[in-house]
Amino acid sequence: MLDLIRVGLLLLGLVFVATGLLPWAEAVESLTEIGPLLVFLVAIILLAELTKEAQVFDAIAARMAVLGRGNYAALFFLCTAFASFVTIFLNLDTTAVLLTPVMLALAPRARIAALPLAMTTIWLANTASLLLPVSNLTNLLGIKKIGLDAQEFAARMWAPQIAAIAVTMAFLWAFYWRRGERRDLRYTPPILEPVADRALFAAASAGCLLFIALLLFKAHVAIAATAAAAIVLAAFLLRARERLTWSLVPWQLLIFVTGLFLVVPTLSNHGLSALMSWMIGGEGDPYRTAAVGAGLSNLINNLPAYQAVQLVIPATDRDLLLALLVGTNVGPVVTPWASLATLLWFESCRRHGVKVPMRRFLLAGAGLAVVGLLVTVWTLVRFG
Repeated sequence: MLDLIRVGLLLLGLVFVATGLLPWAEAVESLTEIGPLLVFLVAIILLAELTKEAQVFDAIAARMAVLGRGNYAALFFLCTAFASFVTIFLNLDTTAVLLTPVMLALAPRARIAALPLAMTTIWLANTASLLLPVSNLTNLLGIKKIGLDAQEFAARMWAPQIAAIAVTMAFLWAFYWRRGERRDLRYTPPILEPVADRALFAAASAGCLLFIALLLFKAHVAIAATAAAAIVLAAFLLRARERLTWSLVPWQLLIFVTGLFLVVPTLSNHGLSALMSWMIGGEGDPYRTAAVGAGLSNLINNLPAYQAVQLVIPATDRDLLLALLVGTNVGPVVTPWASLATLLWFESCRRHGVKVPMRRFLLAGAGLAVVGLLVTVWTLVRFG
């Protein structure tokens, strides 16, 4: 079904161009704008997929469980730190799609309750994605209009990011990690297993570190991700060529983003912009803007929600654009379709036989969305 929606979105966009509802010049301009973004998406997902194949995530997760020494509180802080780090530097989809299976595979080995681990990955995949442009596709969609480089963006968003993670940790502990929810008093630290190929492990680790270093030196995200992925890809070509398949390329995401950048501008030209302007109001209220972004994200998905609303916010109103990012990053934790990462996370949980109580998922997510938005937007305004 998800693949049909993606293909349908692209076909609808092409129909809009063919019929003239979206002028050809606007379509070319829109697709040219996302060219570097598509390069980044391919490179970062390739880097993340091969890093997982090289067992880097497995090794870190297992060592975290050993370091926790059977103490759930210690494991909780280690898991939240790990999920936040992966989200911030390697994108929320890496956390939701690639880290989730690693954590769920660790659960039976260490006799750890699986649901707390799963909820940690998906909530922090969303709420920990504010700090860097690479952390979330919404950030990359808006960074040019916001007019900040990666370091300036981080300097503006570090306090809101800490606030969002702190609120998420409080909700995770209350709803999933405390003794009454996880049942067990302690867990059994797993036995560490050697990695299958140390050369691949080293190359993948080096690729991830290079990516982070290039970001710190203000390299363009597409260039940084491509350089890092090239190192890991070369190692796999030399040592495990058979594990390189076309399925590593995120075709579905490329189709979705391309269709999105054809459909949303068309709808905006034919009434959507007027509706968005009415919803956020003319007062420039960051709380209202964040709430609209969160509400639309949980109705239609955060990517089209961000793209639709940001079109009616002037580039000069940076605070309002950042508040919208808070809404579309922290807010999509209520419905299963609020972000692509959440949809894929549910599929991963299903494959691993992890039952997600939907009523608790919706209610806890709604509480996190409301409190998280209020605290994070307040922090954004307070430290602005």
